[in-house]
Amino acid sequence: MTRDDIFSKVQTVLVDALAVDEDEVKMDSVLTADLGAESIDFLDIVFKLEQAFGVKIGQGELFPENVAQDPKYVQNGKVTAEGLAALKSKMPHVNFTAFEADPQLAKVGSLFTVETLVDFMEAKLARS
Repeated sequence: MTRDDIFSKVQTVLVDALAVDEDEVKMDSVLTADLGAESIDFLDIVFKLEQAFGVKIGQGELFPENVAQDPKYVQNGKVTAEGLAALKSKMPHVNFTAFEADPQLAKVGSLFTVETLVDFMEAKLARS
């Protein structure tokens, strides 16, 4: 499956899950800020990705859980160096470059773009 094929399937999933227009779903679209995804939508997105690609996505594999609640990972509204290392190990499919410059917890959502999903699915399919 080519990267364009993966993008097309991810795009279809997001159009269905988030009730957005196809032309709104671009590689650099942020799931929350640009496409209006809320936390409950992430479960639906994972389920629809599993169906579309015929794979199993483990709990917390695509969107890590409980990092924000751990005081060694977040202090004073910022992700600590240890927290950043944990996020990177849990999300090798994410580009952290911009986030590292200002690791505000409130900005974690900006890490989840359409390209993040495409990269994740590309790696997942390569392992399958």
